[in-house]
Amino acid sequence: MTTSEEFDFVIVGAGMAGASTAFFLADRGRVLVLEMEDQPGYHTTGRSAAVYSEAYGNASIRGLTTGGRPFFTAPPEGFTDHPILGPRGLIFIGRADQRESLEKAAAEASQLVDNVREITTAEALERLPVLNPDYVAGGVIEPDAMDIDVNALHQGFMRGARAKGAEFVNNAEVTALTRNGAGWEVTSRECTVRAGVVVSASGAWADRVADMAGAKRVELVPKRRTAILFDAPDGMDTSDWSLCVDADEEFYIKPESGAVMGSPADETPMEPCDVQPDELDVAIAVDRIQNATTLDIRRITRSWAGLRSFVADKTPVVGFDPGVEKFFWLAGQGGYGIQTAPSLGRVSAALACGEGIPADLEDLGVTAAALSPGRFGK
Repeated sequence: MTTSEEFDFVIVGAGMAGASTAFFLADRGRVLVLEMEDQPGYHTTGRSAAVYSEAYGNASIRGLTTGGRPFFTAPPEGFTDHPILGPRGLIFIGRADQRESLEKAAAEASQLVDNVREITTAEALERLPVLNPDYVAGGVIEPDAMDIDVNALHQGFMRGARAKGAEFVNNAEVTALTRNGAGWEVTSRECTVRAGVVVSASGAWADRVADMAGAKRVELVPKRRTAILFDAPDGMDTSDWSLCVDADEEFYIKPESGAVMGSPADETPMEPCDVQPDELDVAIAVDRIQNATTLDIRRITRSWAGLRSFVADKTPVVGFDPGVEKFFWLAGQGGYGIQTAPSLGRVSAALACGEGIPADLEDLGVTAAALSPGRFGK
């Protein structure tokens, strides 16, 4: 690959955001995806404990999530060999002093999801029998929340993008972006190419990519999220447990391949890096989970951490930079990047081609103004 090669779109980053956008853009032009690691999805995508929840996030997130359901339930032919979504259910639980948080969660979630409702302690225990009845004063249930097969979704987007002609190059960290006539010269550790449009889908590194392009930062804040995996109680079948989230998101637990996954739901600001779990956060996770349940966590089989990157309003940043021509932002997905991927891929492809928000997503309240990087200059 040499400087003589030209692409309509060069996407920086092959995680879920970059792969989904490549899938939808490859119908519209020649696409190259540059990934800085030796495997796509190494950082955030590959460390996500994803759930499809239409009750999770702000209004823009909920609209993007709901709009993606048709893709999740009926992906294009050949996209994957097995379903992307699996039954799970989600319950928010709260102590007596968290009653206000539970009522707020129920009110917000029910705006798009008709069957979200408040439940009693007894009903919560039916969904998750290891809950401590002395801790849980009540809950809110979203029965149709689903598990997402993250790897199947990510691989499906990449495989589908390649089938349409998109190219992926690993170990290709971008080191320079230089304006070249009406487009860009993109220099990476593997190649230098020309691009009509640069799409920054670089996760926690998005502001650094913007620096290379001469664009103003959106003040993205990467935040560490810790997870642990531990043994389920002997002889207990966890397969039909619901995902359980604290009303103030102080922790969550969910079944995972016969074991149990948990998190203190930490949001520690970090510089972009290959983030690792902190021992204190692991200890906090164990303490919070043991207080809320009857689980006795004697052995942690694995712990890890990932970066979830947010801007101030916790809404993704999607659109052309207002000050740098042909530089397109796709950043700030926070903890919602997997469940919104089909919709954000479609939105990114449409906006990058000068079109509007797809009509079905617009009907759900998704607007270009709410996503635009230009909102930070107002």
